[in-house]
Amino acid sequence: MALKDLLVCVDQTEGALVRMRLAADLAARHASRLTALHVREWSRAQLSQRSTAEMGLVSAKDIHKLDRQIEASIDGAADRLRSALEDMARPHALEVEWRSVNGPASVVLEQHARYADLCILGWDPPDDRAPGEYSFSEHLLFVTGRPVLFVPALGSPGTLGRHIAVAWNSSRPAARSINDALPLIERAERTTVLMVNPSDFVDRHEAVPGETIVEHLRRHGAATDAVRIENVAPGAIADVLQAEARTCGADLLVAGAFGHPRLWEKLLGGVTHNLLARMSLPIMMSH
Repeated sequence: MALKDLLVCVDQTEGALVRMRLAADLAARHASRLTALHVREWSRAQLSQRSTAEMGLVSAKDIHKLDRQIEASIDGAADRLRSALEDMARPHALEVEWRSVNGPASVVLEQHARYADLCILGWDPPDDRAPGEYSFSEHLLFVTGRPVLFVPALGSPGTLGRHIAVAWNSSRPAARSINDALPLIERAERTTVLMVNPSDFVDRHEAVPGETIVEHLRRHGAATDAVRIENVAPGAIADVLQAEARTCGADLLVAGAFGHPRLWEKLLGGVTHNLLARMSLPIMMSH
């Protein structure tokens, strides 16, 4: 299946423009339609500013003025992004849509994501949520039914999906993630399969040797090689995967999302959690 319908979520943060540029680059190479979804929602800083004003016994007139300033700031950021989207579309004759909807994003985005082949969004850093609770971005992995591609606010490459690193351990989530990423892998200039502790998962689960997945991807026309890394401590796997991906020049890491279906609200696999919490390059995940 080709990627023909991409959705990128944009907001007031500086990372929104980075995400949109990467999404436009991907859409141009795949001849995809690109929808930029702008959710009109106040940021935490703006909500805090409003709350501080209320507690400071500010007059109703001044609070109303503050509300208008915040709304104007949201609209101004949206106008700049919409203009940038049009500029990005012009050189490649991209089919694009600017879609602005009222929030909250936690409700809106999962619905819109279900009507796209791939959802691209920023990674929200850890906040003051209770221990064990999922962040908004983690939550989307389980509710959209679509692969999700997270872009970190800092350190993103200039391209997306030209050189793909794939985390492989023969598990169901890893197989699902590779299958969802096949449209990207088939058009990538290079794909590197990263196998961390491959002897361990072959011996423990009687798995087929990891080189078999390399052969599978090559049958899809992908220029594929493999890197084997042994004797990695469980707590270091996420960091090793990202370090190896950067070392080989990858601009995207594909990984399965490990969660616990019956208790997914509270439990996320250790490697998955660490990949997201310490993200240093774009990561595409499926569940």
